[in-house]
Amino acid sequence: MSNRTLLTDLTMLEGGTPVPSQVLVSDGRVEAISRGRSSALDGAEAARISLGGALLTPGLVDLHDHLREPGQEDKETIASGTAAAARGGWTTVCAMPNTTPDPYNPGLMTQLRERIVRSASVKVLPYAPITVGLTSEELVDAEAMVAAGAVAFSNDGKGVQSAGVMYDAMRAAARHGRPVAAHAEDNSLVRGGVINAGRKAEELHLPGITRLAETVQVVRDLAIAEVTGAHYHLCHASTRQSIRALRRARADGVNATAEAAPHHLLLADEDIPADDGFYKMNPPLRSRDDVEAMVEGLCDGTLCAIATDNAPHTAAEKDCSFRDAAFGVITNEHTFALLYTSFVLAGRFRLDQLVHWLTDGPSDAYQLGPAGRIRVGGPADLAAFDLTREVTIDPERFAGMGRNTPFARRRVIGDCVLTMVDGQLVHRAAPPSSSLQEPTTDGKDQA
Repeated sequence: MSNRTLLTDLTMLEGGTPVPSQVLVSDGRVEAISRGRSSALDGAEAARISLGGALLTPGLVDLHDHLREPGQEDKETIASGTAAAARGGWTTVCAMPNTTPDPYNPGLMTQLRERIVRSASVKVLPYAPITVGLTSEELVDAEAMVAAGAVAFSNDGKGVQSAGVMYDAMRAAARHGRPVAAHAEDNSLVRGGVINAGRKAEELHLPGITRLAETVQVVRDLAIAEVTGAHYHLCHASTRQSIRALRRARADGVNATAEAAPHHLLLADEDIPADDGFYKMNPPLRSRDDVEAMVEGLCDGTLCAIATDNAPHTAAEKDCSFRDAAFGVITNEHTFALLYTSFVLAGRFRLDQLVHWLTDGPSDAYQLGPAGRIRVGGPADLAAFDLTREVTIDPERFAGMGRNTPFARRRVIGDCVLTMVDGQLVHRAAPPSSSLQEPTTDGKDQA
C-alpha cells in the first residue's frame, strides 16, 4: 500500500490570498506543493483526499493548554485533551504543569513524557513549573528540567509572589535558553475577587478583581527581564495597561512576548449574562476597552500569538455561581472558527494575520523550529478549515472531556475538517457541503 497521500481540491494562502493548491505527503513529511488548478501532482501514485475547497494551513500551535494528567483525570486526560486539540486543528500544544503532582523534577518530567508518548495524538511540549508545587518558594533545577525536556517554565494559574524568586528564576532560565511564561497576578490585590472589578461585578453583587492585580506584576517582571536578559512571556494578557507596558519594554529592547486568549478577544465583562460560572476565568473578562487594546496589540505586534488557555473542568465545578466555580473555559475545538467568524468575516483581521497568530507567530516566540509552517521536506503537520459552512458549537459533541464553554450554541464559520500530525490523520470531519473523501490507493479520487 502506498505511504503517500495527495491532498487535493484545497486552497493555501499565497500572501493574503487563498489559491488552489495540492500537497503531496510522503512518510510523514511534505514531499511537494503545487499551486494552481492544473498540477504536475495529478498523476502521483498516492492515496487521495479531496478537501472540498477547504483552506489548508500549517497545524496550529498552542502555547497554553491544560491536559490535567496526571492527577486530575476527572477533568481531562492526555488522550482526550489531545483529541480535543486535534479537533480544533492544533498539532503542537504546550502543556501547563499545574497537574497533581506538578513535574518539578526530572523523574516526574520523564514520567510525563512517557505518558505523552503512549497517549497523545498531537505533539505535546510540557512546561516545567518555575517553583516546586507552583508556590513562590523553592525553584526547580532549571538545567535538569531543560535536559529532561521542558519547553519553558511557568506557574500558570498562580503568580510568582516574590520578586526575588522571579529574579532568580529568570536568571536560571536565561542561562539555559528557555522562556519564563508568567501568569501575572499579585495575590495581595485579588482580595477574594471572582470577576473583573467594575459595573458588572456591582450588578451581580460579586467581589471584583482590579486590573492592577495583573499589571503590577507585568511591570515588575519586565524590569527583571531587562536586567537578566531572560525571555519573558506573558500568558493571557488582559488589560490595556499590561499591553502598554509590554509595548514600551519591547521598544526598549526587552526580550518580551505575549499571548491573547480567544475568550479575552471575543468577550468583555459586560457580555456576562448572569451569575454563571461558565464565564469565570482567570484573568477575568475585562472591559470593552481592554478587549480593544488586545486587538490593537495583536495588530501592532505587541502580542505575538493567540493561545487558548484551554481549561477543562467537571460539570460540578462550573455549573454554579461565580463564587463557587473553578476558573477556566473551553475554546480550543473551535478557536479558528470563532475568530474567523468574529474578526476576519467582520473585516477586523485579515485571514493571513489570523493564521500567523495561530501558527508561526507562537512557533517563532518559543523557537519551535518547523512547527507552524508548511515546507517541502518539513513535517506534515497540517490543518484544514471549511470557510463556507456554518456550524453550531455543541459541547455534547466535544472530543475533550470538558463542557465548560461560554460559546455553546454559537453559530460559527470555519470549522476544522482535517488535522494531520506527521502525515497521519488525527481528526477528520466530512461536512455535508464538502467533498471530503475517504483515501484511496488507486491514484483516483473516490466518487
